[in-house]
Amino acid sequence: MTPRTKEQNEEIRLRRLTQIRKAAADVFLNKGNLLEIRDVAAQAGLGYGTVYHYYSNKGDLLYDLLWDALERAGGWLKAPQEAPLKVPLKASPESPQEVPRASASGEAPAGGHFGLTAAADTGNLAAADSRSGSRETAAAAELGPVAAAGVRLLQLWAEDHALYLLHKLAGEGFASLPEARSAPLSAAFRREVLAPFAALLETGRAADGAADGNMEEPPYQLQRAEMLLAALVGCASLSLRRGRLHEEAGDIACFLKL
Repeated sequence: MTPRTKEQNEEIRLRRLTQIRKAAADVFLNKGNLLEIRDVAAQAGLGYGTVYHYYSNKGDLLYDLLWDALERAGGWLKAPQEAPLKVPLKASPESPQEVPRASASGEAPAGGHFGLTAAADTGNLAAADSRSGSRETAAAAELGPVAAAGVRLLQLWAEDHALYLLHKLAGEGFASLPEARSAPLSAAFRREVLAPFAALLETGRAADGAADGNMEEPPYQLQRAEMLLAALVGCASLSLRRGRLHEEAGDIACFLKL
């Protein structure tokens, strides 16, 4: 058997680290500081000794996980969009064109998908689908830059739990870490995420005419950004735990009036 090259060994090491950190984020989401290395090994489908080879304690694992997530954390503020994000507006209760939502289980509501009764033939089904699509298109509203960024962030959290944990623990000042580790993380998060988000909020306020030409002082800009991120973290928690965050991101953005 041909020995692996140095490059192949490094590729395996990096892949294993990614696997371990992802598993750790999933476990930490449910167990918090009660996380143990054996829990991470079980979640990753690896042996305890394999995980212990890379991380001998959970403190080092969490610290690396957060720094790794921080490297990806600014992407939602900069990522260009191929098309404007849209979110359906709620139809009024008296409206004959109200579109019921699917149940939490994913099953269609009574009466068929989107409340349409089953058509007798393919032609009727096509016509019904067309009418439904027209109503959804008419009820859609384009999101502004702040709301679009918020939806993008929520959807990233749904796919990358380490990013969610980074924002959650940042809102707590990384209090679960020793000060020697929390201080540099807090400073980097403030520089890489909080300051750019605060600038985006000011841009959004100016575009909406809310600022009336008066820009807030930097400390208040950062405070608004911190509070909004904390609100996003809180609202995302329930949806994330039940696996619905990606689908409900637009609803959260509307609820917070981003």
